[in-house]
Amino acid sequence: MCGIAGFTGKCKNEKAVLKEMMDTIIHRGPDSSGEYNEDGTIHLGFRRLSIQDLNNGDQPMFNEDKTMVITFNGEIYNFKELREELIAKGHTFANKADTEVLIHGYEEYGKDLLNKLRGMFAFVIWDSKNKTLFGARDYFGIKPFYYTIANNNLVYGSEIKSILKHPDVKKEVNPVALENYLTFQYSVLEETFFKGIFKLMPGHCFTFKEGKMEIERYWEPEFTPDSTKTMDEAIKEIDDVVANSIEYHKISDVEVGSFLSSGVDSSYVAATFNGDKTFTVGFDYNKYNEIDYAKSLSEKVQIDNYSKLVSSEEYWSAIPKIQYHMDEPLADPAAIALYFVSKTAAEHVKVAMSGEGADEFFGGYNIYKEPMDLAAFQKLPLPVRKALAKVAKAIPFKFKGKSFLQRASKTVEERFIGNAFMFNEEERNKLLKAPTGQYAHTHLTKPYYEKVKNLDDVTKMQYIDVNFWLIGDILLKADKMSMANSLEVRVPFLDKEVWNVAKNLPTNLKVTKENTKVAFRHAANKHLPDMVAEKKKLGFPVPIRIWLRDEKYYNIVKEAFTSDAAKEFFNTDYLVKYLDDHKEGKADNSRKIWTIYIFLVWYNDFFVSDMAA
Repeated sequence: MCGIAGFTGKCKNEKAVLKEMMDTIIHRGPDSSGEYNEDGTIHLGFRRLSIQDLNNGDQPMFNEDKTMVITFNGEIYNFKELREELIAKGHTFANKADTEVLIHGYEEYGKDLLNKLRGMFAFVIWDSKNKTLFGARDYFGIKPFYYTIANNNLVYGSEIKSILKHPDVKKEVNPVALENYLTFQYSVLEETFFKGIFKLMPGHCFTFKEGKMEIERYWEPEFTPDSTKTMDEAIKEIDDVVANSIEYHKISDVEVGSFLSSGVDSSYVAATFNGDKTFTVGFDYNKYNEIDYAKSLSEKVQIDNYSKLVSSEEYWSAIPKIQYHMDEPLADPAAIALYFVSKTAAEHVKVAMSGEGADEFFGGYNIYKEPMDLAAFQKLPLPVRKALAKVAKAIPFKFKGKSFLQRASKTVEERFIGNAFMFNEEERNKLLKAPTGQYAHTHLTKPYYEKVKNLDDVTKMQYIDVNFWLIGDILLKADKMSMANSLEVRVPFLDKEVWNVAKNLPTNLKVTKENTKVAFRHAANKHLPDMVAEKKKLGFPVPIRIWLRDEKYYNIVKEAFTSDAAKEFFNTDYLVKYLDDHKEGKADNSRKIWTIYIFLVWYNDFFVSDMAA
């Protein structure tokens, strides 16, 4: 696992600029570094965290005649098979690292190589003969890739903060990103919070030549439910493919551990990966402490468990550093828990497995049960449902069933944008001093709903999460929080072969009124105690709601909400009212408060105190 950064063309002090870009992401690869420079043409930088072929895997890496050079962040799990295939076609390998498979594979197959890969990756290949830079990002977006065009040159990196070191890149807040973040709780657009800096989206590749950037999608997920599949068939297929994926994800020349919460996803991995170490965090509240549960499971499957009890003071004091590492605001409180579990794991191993992706693939979120819960009410004519919802909304106080009536009056396309929905357009317009009015939340999801218009509502929701929540929240925090601690995190559920099983599951084997991840739980139950396989999903829960009613943390947030930075973007009276109503118990505004607070912490990091300077 590594970090990459670089740029095309000329700038003042080119080699010094590249070095500063690389040094900015040294946490991604503290073991060694490498660079390739063609003066005035291309500059490729690399930071290495040594995992495979420890003595020979340094980058940049070349093909046989040195006409192509690569820098690569990630792991290719089927590199041994691809290596044999390429040797049979006449390619000569200088080492046993997976990186070399990419450069020879690109020589042989061009961009068609991408669909042969099994792994997580973001890489660039410079073709010195054709003066062309080719790059790609993996299928699901496990590894990040950011870029901008400055003076007709491409500047790129594994993290935005490295791009900001280039002298031709102007640092400026993107107000459209802020507006949509207030709804989604993460940076949802291709253009990031830094105006003009973009994400290369998952399943996309690019070619940059003579100042022109051409981007295309080489792969996309498609759900194809098979209604004839039985439970027994599904259980066997899931168990077989998960076992196979875990074996591939164990390939390493260093020890591999595993994260462990009390949920079925990480427990399934921990119980079957045949490693020696698991890692857990908890908080000083019973409801938010899964350490005892994790230790109990670890004892039953005979694995050592290392845990960290995080105090509220530790959590809050870490927030600025964490937002700096995140690059963009992410208002998921679990990101900070993930930072601490990564830090704990990094004290013992260089690689840890984690359970991301199982919920999106196999139907694990409780919100996926909503179509079943609403089904009877939605048999009423739409005008009747709309009228009832309008009456419910007009009633000024909360009552049982109010939210139900409002949600049941909407189609899934109207009500679901993913696992988080913070502020609607009306609320955004009140909060923001200068709302842009660009992109109602349904405008962003509409093209994706169009692609699955003939599928059932649960599968539609999964598809939205795979293309939004998984990329913008789950995988962002997994990469940034692990790499902040120089730890490689591997996600065996987010595997192409696992996807090929998950995409064919019919809805009744994913979600029922009683449970989620139905077939997946049965497969996990073959390896886990029933109490784990059937346990309600919690992940690494964080007591934000409680903390924000504590005088100490209330005052910290209030100071931020009345700061000059807050006044620059927000009508601060609304911010303080959200905070006061929460503290007084009039409403649970904790997630909305957190969303705004995290943005202000991020803004302070990059534009006020300028931690990225």
